[in-house]
Amino acid sequence: MKKRKKTVSKGFPLLFALFLLPASLSAQEEKIVCKGSDTLGAKMVPQLMVGYRSAGHPVIFEIAAEGSSTAFSSLLDGSAQIGMSSRKVKPEEAKRFTEQGLELKEYVAAFDVIAVIVNATNPVDDLSLEQVEGLFTGDLTDWSEVGGSPGPISVYTRNTSSGTYKSFQELAMRKRPYGDNTQKMGGCDFLADEVAKNPSGTGYAGLAYIHTEGTKPLSIEGILPSNETCTQYPLTRRLYYYTVGEPQGETAKFLKWAIESEEAREIVEGVGFIPVPATIKIEEKVTPEFSLPEELSDDQST
Repeated sequence: MKKRKKTVSKGFPLLFALFLLPASLSAQEEKIVCKGSDTLGAKMVPQLMVGYRSAGHPVIFEIAAEGSSTAFSSLLDGSAQIGMSSRKVKPEEAKRFTEQGLELKEYVAAFDVIAVIVNATNPVDDLSLEQVEGLFTGDLTDWSEVGGSPGPISVYTRNTSSGTYKSFQELAMRKRPYGDNTQKMGGCDFLADEVAKNPSGTGYAGLAYIHTEGTKPLSIEGILPSNETCTQYPLTRRLYYYTVGEPQGETAKFLKWAIESEEAREIVEGVGFIPVPATIKIEEKVTPEFSLPEELSDDQST
């Protein structure tokens, strides 16, 4: 399979401004700020925004991809219109909005597979869920314990502000703590690069990152991660957009376009994620008590 080509700067997770405000900007152009998950903000959302502008929407976008936790703090302080999260909002986070009389809206952005990756030279090809749990909790410390060549296991994880960090803990580790010797990385690119350099390394990453040169994904319980196997693969999750209250103007139009349009579906697939099934109605993509404004409930991508 063709190896991933890096198109995003290493400094990207800090702040990325797309289509910076020109001096001659029309007064009608709106600015949308998106903050949160690196999983969403490193590739998928920037490319969706390029596609949205190319479709004739004169919108200025700014992205800060510093982890899912920042999605909710940024929405709460009003510094973002859209929060990007690779996990569902925590009860204590949702409570902060309720305490301030704010209503948090949730939208499924796409589906993602969290793959376990190892160095390409590693002879191990398949793990059970129990073995994955053992690797990342520190119960297993030598590759010979899972059928590999003798040698210590170097485990890389995302940092604690990452939604992927929490999602993997829930999906693969039965919410147990990570091992004491795990090394925390700021983004999927960083993590995959470290695994590629370390013959003893292992870690996890979203589907968009599993073909980093020098790494390979492992099958879990005999199932390799892919778009086609996402309903059977044990480590599949939802990715989310959040807003405070009903989205308005271009923010509402962008969310509808990003979730429903065929152009957006192609972009989502192109970066390695799985689009929300076209057979699901917009009301079902949002938590039951949430929906897009009525004026956008029909097909009004423009």
